[in-house]
Amino acid sequence: MRLSDILKLEHIKVPLEAKNKKDAIAELVQLLADAHEVKDAGVLLASVLEREATRTTGIGSGLAIPHGKCSGVDHLVVAIGKPETPIDFESIDGKPVNLIVLLASPPDQTGPHIQALARISRLMNVDTFKAAMRNATSSQQIYDAVVAQEAAM
Repeated sequence: MRLSDILKLEHIKVPLEAKNKKDAIAELVQLLADAHEVKDAGVLLASVLEREATRTTGIGSGLAIPHGKCSGVDHLVVAIGKPETPIDFESIDGKPVNLIVLLASPPDQTGPHIQALARISRLMNVDTFKAAMRNATSSQQIYDAVVAQEAAM
């Protein structure tokens, strides 16, 4: 699975306006809703926030991957946001996040959902990719970095 197969430029927002975790998640859900990728934004938001309440998705190194499976979407979707200032996501390393990748899928698509989570993690293990994400100042730069890194893998 390639993230670039489901990621679209209009699913990326740089900078996010949100200043906290809940607002950042809501902003990314709305970004997907505005792109007509979501059946029910309220259901999706509730699902992701419920998942976030069980355990943080701030996985460290400045990255958070809030995600959920729900009836609010009918296909696997992804949105990426880079906050203007890092956001406290209660990350496992205690550091704020500067890149948020929201992932959602219908309840019956567990395989693709897990594959997408693994792909995001794999990408973020590449130092040059992490640097590109850190230095990106536009949605286009993030999109181009994802496409280029996946082409190189």
